[in-house]
Amino acid sequence: MPQAAAGFPTRIAYDDARAILARVADARRMPVERVALSRAHGAVLARDIAATVAQPPFDNAAMDGFALRHADAAGEGAVLRLAGEQFAGRALGLAVGEGECVRITTGAPMPAGADTVLIKENAREADGRVEVLAAPTPGQHVRRAGEDTRAGEPVLPAGVPLTPARIALAAAQGLAEVEVARRPTVAVFTTGDELVEPGLPLAPGELYDSNRALLMGLLRADGLEPVALPRLPDDPAQVESALRHAGEAFDLVLTCGAVSAGERDHIPALLQAQGRVQFWKVRMKPGMPVLFAEGGALGDALFLCLPGNPVSVLATYLVLARPLLDRLQGRTLPRPRWRARLATPWRKAHERLEFLRGRLRQDGDGALEVEPNPADGSHRMRAAADSDVLLVLEEGARDYAAGTLVDVLPY
Repeated sequence: MPQAAAGFPTRIAYDDARAILARVADARRMPVERVALSRAHGAVLARDIAATVAQPPFDNAAMDGFALRHADAAGEGAVLRLAGEQFAGRALGLAVGEGECVRITTGAPMPAGADTVLIKENAREADGRVEVLAAPTPGQHVRRAGEDTRAGEPVLPAGVPLTPARIALAAAQGLAEVEVARRPTVAVFTTGDELVEPGLPLAPGELYDSNRALLMGLLRADGLEPVALPRLPDDPAQVESALRHAGEAFDLVLTCGAVSAGERDHIPALLQAQGRVQFWKVRMKPGMPVLFAEGGALGDALFLCLPGNPVSVLATYLVLARPLLDRLQGRTLPRPRWRARLATPWRKAHERLEFLRGRLRQDGDGALEVEPNPADGSHRMRAAADSDVLLVLEEGARDYAAGTLVDVLPY
């Protein structure tokens, strides 16, 4: 692994960068907190959950109709006496005897003695009698107690993100709260005197700040509540003051821009002098100048400093910042990574690992294929907006033929 003069790794392989991020994150795992289910969406579960009750907790009807004994309705034309009604809600303690049935609605508890539900469409009711028009099969339209979960069995493992379906599963077990990893607090900085807020007029040489909107959206989509702090000017004293303030108040500070080797790229020198740099520059395209550091004298925060080109911000967030945030929260469920065939050939003329933008689709047989976007410059945000995945092209220059299988990472 190449080393910089200051002793930290530089120009390292992507896999080495991921390993460093994982090591540092494991040492800084977020504490566990108990939160209400209504606040747990998107959080990472910190403790295994076992079923507290069976689901369903009792045998119940899967359809509206008549609960009966299958032996009494085995043939078409059988006529049964209607012995009562059981709607969804508290059980009424009804029982079904020989030649009897009970009107029942979906979700209602099965009366004692009943083992099958005859649906309304297959019955004719008149004068307290129910005629079987089409015989049901044994046990038809009955949900058995415990067929989904049994009390005490594991239902949700620690390390999974709490999706709406998983939240619903916890709620079905009667849980009002769950233990989750506290979500990291994240500060977002953009840098450069040339940046202007959208909505304001542009002077010659100025650009609208799109990176702030990009990073804030990515973080919110991952279930976090980032804070956008004022743009960092091209002044080293102001950069140091702002980063120190953020480093003392947040778990992670994300910056974009001012991280290369230009005369006004002040962040690397500052973090080398005041922080503990873990790596600077990764053999990847786009995003090579990315820097990762612990705050040191700038506070307890981690600093992940991304390049300034918007496509580089997108790529480095997806493949470095997101894994770091996941690891800090103890997420063990891998992010989706699929295999798809190239829809068109592609020439890779450089040695670095590349995360190329593309659009995923299905071919005529339903197999996944991916169309690389030919506008591959790191400043071309329209190409990124027109795409929905990153294609992973391994290190080394080579020609990729159409039909080659490649890994794809959805945004």
